[in-house]
Amino acid sequence: MSVPPWPRADSAIAPPPGLLGWVRVGLRAAILLGALAVLLPLLLLVRAVERPVCGPRRPVSPYIVQAYTRVCTVILDIRLVLRGSPMELPGAVVGNHASWLDIFVLNARHRVFFISKAEVSGWPFIGFLARQTGTLFIRRDAREARAQTTALETRLTAGHPLLFFPEGTSTDGLRVLTFKSTLFQAFFAAELREGAYIQPVTVIYHAPPEQEDAFYGWFGDMDFAPHFLAVMAARGGGHAELVYHPPLRVADYPGRKALAQEAERIVRAAMPPERQG
Repeated sequence: MSVPPWPRADSAIAPPPGLLGWVRVGLRAAILLGALAVLLPLLLLVRAVERPVCGPRRPVSPYIVQAYTRVCTVILDIRLVLRGSPMELPGAVVGNHASWLDIFVLNARHRVFFISKAEVSGWPFIGFLARQTGTLFIRRDAREARAQTTALETRLTAGHPLLFFPEGTSTDGLRVLTFKSTLFQAFFAAELREGAYIQPVTVIYHAPPEQEDAFYGWFGDMDFAPHFLAVMAARGGGHAELVYHPPLRVADYPGRKALAQEAERIVRAAMPPERQG
């Protein structure tokens, strides 16, 4: 069965919430903001201690971030189904990118540090949160390859499990786009190649009852606010399936393109048959 045509962005979002929907929005927002008001100051306090004492290592703060992401998935009533095991080897996890929700569902089950484009660092509030949670910002510029390798080596040496989305953009969750190989290149540096691994993970969203299949997807020219509101107002009952595949040893591949293609093949093969096109 072929993948359905790319839906219009507005067709994947539920209509404006009714009275009960707005009640859910209010209650969920209050809980999430309350949890953030408690955990963010705690995170900042812990980071103030970790920096001078532990250097690049972060032995405590990732647990605080993970606690908040778990709160988010519970409050949004998105059940997590885990297949396979997140690796404990040095390297990075790579997966398909369907939604802003990926950050929460992936961190809720695996304490990871995301690799993001450098522009995100300057976004109001979101950039601040990303910096505090340990996001590694990368400029997609070949002239900065050496700096990227050094940054990755520092993180891997500190024991940071990294995660990035090679598609380069989010989708409707009903397909897997071609994996761009750019970020894979840094792992082929002499300092990293022999000891680094890449673990593919397939993220499969299942919409709540009576919602479109692409309900959780955030894609195209879709505005964030309406999608966020729709997810907050939903009755819930959806779930995210996380399929962790066996890690790939970087040194076993001749170059970044071959590794990216193999990771893409593995991620796509675990999608439901109707989403593998």
